[in-house]
Amino acid sequence: MRKTITLPQLKAKAQTIFNKFIRERDKELGCISCGSKVDHAGHYFSAGHYSALCFDENNVHGQCLKCNNFLHGNLINYRMGLVDRYGDKFVINLESKSKNKLYKYSREELQEIINKYK
Repeated sequence: MRKTITLPQLKAKAQTIFNKFIRERDKELGCISCGSKVDHAGHYFSAGHYSALCFDENNVHGQCLKCNNFLHGNLINYRMGLVDRYGDKFVINLESKSKNKLYKYSREELQEIINKYK
């Protein structure tokens, strides 16, 4: 009998694969908040409070350990980094998307995310 992976386990796997993609995508750009070496995939709107944006490439960027962990995202500088990199309209659009905070991903959607970012 084959053991089925739970939905939380599947979401964690999707998050790991997605975060690796973000770190690779942004490694040459540096930390969105300070320009240092990319160690993490940092969410502008946190994955814990904004599940609808946790797999949104526009909401997640490479960050250094200090900014992501010790400065809790260094969000003021994160926002300035977004404006510098993409412009005001990009940030305004992202902030408007944040009004839809919660989203429950289906097993199929999580598998699609895993397949897309592998």
